[in-house]
Amino acid sequence: MTSALTELSEVLGPAGFTAASDLAGGSSLDDASGAGTGTLPLALLRPASVAEIQAVMRICFHHAIPVVPQGGLTGLSGGALPRADAVALSLARFSGVEEVDPLQGTMTMRAGTVLQTAQDAAGEAGFLFPIDLGARGSCQIGGIISTNAGGPRVIRYGMTRDNLLGLEMVLSDGTLLSHLSQVTKDNTGYDLRHLFCGAEGTLGVITRAVFRLAPAPPPVQTALCAIERFDAIPALLQKAKRDLTLSAFETMWQDHFLVGGGRGVFSPLPDYALLIEAENGDLTAWLEWAFAEGLISDAVVATSGAAAQKFWDIRENVRPERSLKGLHNLDISLPLAKTEAFVSACREGLLQLDPLAQSWFFGHLGDGNLHVIVDLPGLGPEGKKQVQDLVYPMVEKSGGSISAEHGIGSLKRDWLHHSRSSAEVAAMRAIRTALDPLGLMNPGKSAA
Repeated sequence: MTSALTELSEVLGPAGFTAASDLAGGSSLDDASGAGTGTLPLALLRPASVAEIQAVMRICFHHAIPVVPQGGLTGLSGGALPRADAVALSLARFSGVEEVDPLQGTMTMRAGTVLQTAQDAAGEAGFLFPIDLGARGSCQIGGIISTNAGGPRVIRYGMTRDNLLGLEMVLSDGTLLSHLSQVTKDNTGYDLRHLFCGAEGTLGVITRAVFRLAPAPPPVQTALCAIERFDAIPALLQKAKRDLTLSAFETMWQDHFLVGGGRGVFSPLPDYALLIEAENGDLTAWLEWAFAEGLISDAVVATSGAAAQKFWDIRENVRPERSLKGLHNLDISLPLAKTEAFVSACREGLLQLDPLAQSWFFGHLGDGNLHVIVDLPGLGPEGKKQVQDLVYPMVEKSGGSISAEHGIGSLKRDWLHHSRSSAEVAAMRAIRTALDPLGLMNPGKSAA
């Protein structure tokens, strides 16, 4: 092991290699799941080029050292948590936008590029980078691809894989697979980008990517609406899809609306709040229709970007009324028709687990993604497992998915059977074995 670490140190130099003994603490290497134990890896590796990444992988393959790829550490499923028997491979030093092609409407960038950097570069070139996440200031492109991240713009632009044109990656033995295509139609065999997108670093290390850019939209129209019954939401969604170019359709149950700072916006307080954003169409006319149909009881239209941001601050819990730190976060997807029955059953089940339970529900209901935040003060450390044991069978019964946009990581593997059959898992494991025969890539993570 000492020999391997010496080789890695020589390849990367002081700026790219930090031994475990020199790391300040494991917390800085843990992801946002809150499941980290402060475990230190054998070393933190920070390569600055594809050649260095290949060299690192060859050394680790030769010595059978597991590798845990890390991006911005914003995931909630434990997919980037370090291991004591592995090295942590950060792409932070291999960052930057390499090209914006205004004719093709594409962007080529390195895996360590922060999402906000990509968004700003697209904006400066007169385009829109189609992916947006609350962690835009710290999440990295490699991690976004590895988890096939979603976010509130999915209803308009799709998931990460829907915007990914080309990909470059390094396999566990150092082999480089580079297909940085800028064309939409490329029907030349197996589409490897879709294998690696969502694989959570278990097939190899993503190094570069090409994304499709969207035309810069006109100034968006934003409104926050008060809704008194859930069955109004599907009707509003379908009408909005017909009349508007939706860029967001975010629903908050009353509990989340309050904890996010929505108190005082509406009187009386509604059972649901809808944050709707449209790029084209007449939002005012749509609101008038919704009022006339009795689907909305009140609404506030943003008259400026700052006003719209205040609506988003409520949705994103920028200034929550109480601390949400250390609570259980679930990221699931459900058919819209099953959502309200699921929420009711979930609340009841949580109260049976713990009479002191509190829960907050919100999500991108335009694409079926529901987020659930749970506090079970009476259960202590065992609360997380009990929540999952309760909720995931309910998700399966509703025809949903136990992970909408944060992947499986290490925290959802035991419940994967609620979303994937044994035959599907076996097929994924066969793919993983073919590309990573020694099982060195992010072991213990993801579906396979």
